[in-house]
Amino acid sequence: MKNRFGAWMALVAATIAAPCLAQVPTAEDFARHAEVSGVALSPSGKYVALAMPAANGTETQLHVVPIDGTGKSQTLRFGSQQHVSDVVWSDDEQIVVSRARMEPLHAMPYSYGELMSTDITGKGQDTLFGYQPDDGNRTGRRKDQGFAHVTKVLQDEPGKVLVEFTCWPRSCGEESPTVVFKVDTLTGNRKQIERSARPASFYFDRGGRPRLRITEQDGTPVMHYRPGADDSWLPVPASLAGYSMDSLRFDGDNDTAYALVSDRQEPAQLYRLSFSKATRTLLIGREDVAVSRLLAAGPNDIPFGVVFDSDKPSVRYVDQGSDWVKLHAGLLKAFPGQMVDILDHSRDGKTLLFHAWSDRNPGAYYLLHREGNRLQLINESMPWIRPEAMSPTRPIEFRSSDGLKLFGFYTAPVGKTGPLPTIVIPHGGPHGVYDAWGYDADAQFLASRGYAVLQVNFRGSGGRGHEFERLGYREWGGRMMDDIADGVRWAMDNKLTDPARVCIYGASFGGYAAMMGPIRHPGMYKCAVGYVGVYDLQVMHQEGDINDTRAGRTYLDRVLGTDPAQLAANSPARNVDKIKVPVLLVQGTLDRRVPMDQFNALKKALDKNGVPAQTLVVKGEGHGFYDPGNRAQLYRTLEAFLDAHIAP
Repeated sequence: MKNRFGAWMALVAATIAAPCLAQVPTAEDFARHAEVSGVALSPSGKYVALAMPAANGTETQLHVVPIDGTGKSQTLRFGSQQHVSDVVWSDDEQIVVSRARMEPLHAMPYSYGELMSTDITGKGQDTLFGYQPDDGNRTGRRKDQGFAHVTKVLQDEPGKVLVEFTCWPRSCGEESPTVVFKVDTLTGNRKQIERSARPASFYFDRGGRPRLRITEQDGTPVMHYRPGADDSWLPVPASLAGYSMDSLRFDGDNDTAYALVSDRQEPAQLYRLSFSKATRTLLIGREDVAVSRLLAAGPNDIPFGVVFDSDKPSVRYVDQGSDWVKLHAGLLKAFPGQMVDILDHSRDGKTLLFHAWSDRNPGAYYLLHREGNRLQLINESMPWIRPEAMSPTRPIEFRSSDGLKLFGFYTAPVGKTGPLPTIVIPHGGPHGVYDAWGYDADAQFLASRGYAVLQVNFRGSGGRGHEFERLGYREWGGRMMDDIADGVRWAMDNKLTDPARVCIYGASFGGYAAMMGPIRHPGMYKCAVGYVGVYDLQVMHQEGDINDTRAGRTYLDRVLGTDPAQLAANSPARNVDKIKVPVLLVQGTLDRRVPMDQFNALKKALDKNGVPAQTLVVKGEGHGFYDPGNRAQLYRTLEAFLDAHIAP
């Protein structure tokens, strides 16, 4: 393999190792959207399709580019101020995309359930799923009131895909059915092949037959399977999975399968399964960290390895002798200090699409032409960000005050050692979400201004199994705040953080933690910044989009509790007399997840108690800012606030 990949490894080394002098990036540099939000390779290996946001973030277009440079590139739009995401090739020249909205806190588009199809010229655009209102005397063709997504491309039936469609609760009631359709993406014709009376997720074998169905009861997965393709649904036995099964994919015999399995809510591990025998064999796993994603390739997309990223990012392979393992290991050597994800490959396996990225590099998309060992750059995500000017992110591990193993990340400005003024950034969510090693615009912006950044994956975070996630239930203002504080103490004890200059800043739940941290641990933080944060847990039960559904209301009851006294005790807006530090509050007026009621509750309480608070309220923004100008304004405001209180 060394000889096979030597040529392109040398080419990569030459392209990524060249030094250059870079100025400190501006706030605008960190606020800009990535040039590419998704890339997909056609089955023929002749084209790549790229989802490319406009500079102002108001639209994402689809670009179809011939790989060999001949012919005309096409730029396709799917409506004024519309975004595309989840790009899928259903045939050599046919593409399916989801219409999307921008996901503000991550500056990425996310689907809202409408599916569009097109050929590579853009002339055959059609709405596969969506609600089309009547226009005068014309009746809209589609009246789909729900969320659709492509769940499988049928390789043996060109142009055909399987689509899961779940009706909106407001249209079908709380127990919204999920229907699986086989869809011809060229004609738009659809045929129902499966139905669940409740919201469900399905996994399919190679022939497109549903073999695993997952519903939910009070937050717990309920799993049924078909031992054989034509069998009836049966409860999944403990010999296959006790609690959860995810990322299922079948080998060519439609019996052997691979999946991430958890029995007792412990971190999921990779198993090989036999559906007909209801048996399994452990391939790779850890007791303390869940597999975050599979590495898979080949005609059957069989896993050849896994990635762990809740602590130090690492790769483990299933079979060291596999050609795909050797290829992936060669790519890792060619991109030192980076992670490599194989995204797609052509039908004949001769062309490979992959993504290389790191803590200092937002990433780039490449093609590997295996005949001739030729590497081809498709596009850098953020070419204006120079990795050599960014700051390294260090995985950390420590014990909480009650003995729980916790992970996190520490980012120090380039060339600086502690103890440093430090910004603590709790992640949002909080349950199931977690910080992982990789490029983080907030962390890099603050590090470029001379601040260290500490991120702690407190109990309740994802990446450690559902049991770890449940440890955070009803601990929002308690042990979760203690875990973050224990991380700060660890950084102080290890001379990484200056105890006199620590500020806490976060968005969504992170905004809650930014206000609750100084209440729970007075004296630790010298200032606090809440960005679209939750500040009153009783208001959260009443306002916002989570309680729009019964599942959402059940979730809030489960993770927050319902006792009014406990909710008040854990609400920053009800405890402002204990906030003794300078405060900055940032909010968008159109936020539906955490509406203005939360901001107003805290601001009113602060004013009543004579606690000064600086504010930045931006009209037209939602749960996080996505307009690059507004994001840059946030960064400049944040920098000035921090410099006024804990300046480097």
